[in-house]
Amino acid sequence: MSVPSRVSNEILIANSYKTVSSISALLLDLSDELTGKDRDVALAIHQLSELSVLLIGKLMDRETPRT
Repeated sequence: MSVPSRVSNEILIANSYKTVSSISALLLDLSDELTGKDRDVALAIHQLSELSVLLIGKLMDRETPRT
């Protein structure tokens, strides 16, 4: 998999946001199926992915302001 070199920053940020948001949702769904330590690990990774969603969202707000 590769990313074309001419893709705009706006597209890269938007796609990153969507990807990390999807990962976060998948982890939350997965954690419902798990118990014990495995569930704790999935929820910890989910928290990290949610932090990434917030950070990318802030970057999106800065780089692609809504008019």
